[in-house]
Amino acid sequence: RSLCFRELIVRWFQYGVFTPILRLHGHRLPALARLPDMGFTGGPNEAWSFGEEAYEIIKGLLILRERMKPYILEQMRAAHERGTPVMRPLIFDFPDDGECGDIGDQFMFGDKILVAPILEKGARTRRVYLPRGERWRDAWTGALLSGGAWIEVEVPLDKIPFFYRGEEDMGLLVH
Repeated sequence: RSLCFRELIVRWFQYGVFTPILRLHGHRLPALARLPDMGFTGGPNEAWSFGEEAYEIIKGLLILRERMKPYILEQMRAAHERGTPVMRPLIFDFPDDGECGDIGDQFMFGDKILVAPILEKGARTRRVYLPRGERWRDAWTGALLSGGAWIEVEVPLDKIPFFYRGEEDMGLLVH
């Protein structure tokens, strides 16, 4: 499989970790033959089928997702009880920060996690806006950062920029 496809599948998984429902669907070509009395196999779409480097990254992302389950359930409860979207634009949580109204490539995942997915092929750095009036903890380094500023972060293939609102680490630091 091509390196470009492996990069794409990793970036899809990174994004998917921060969505309400994480599922991988689809068929890869060439399709495998149907197994007798077993239906179709999902083998070509399993996490381990994209090469060793991609597998190690995806495995780490799936572990992170499992660690986030209590937080995700809390956010799903809020969505059910109050109609609060789990994924939402920055302006939803920061209506007084004018910069947030023009940002379409970052989002809040619940009320505590800011996510800046990688959308460009081959990207190894990315600009991220941290909304003002808050301190933000980099989930990879643990560094506390002041809001109200654009920052440049490194984004090797195994990292998606995400930040915790406030000073707690939520038990999810991955550094």
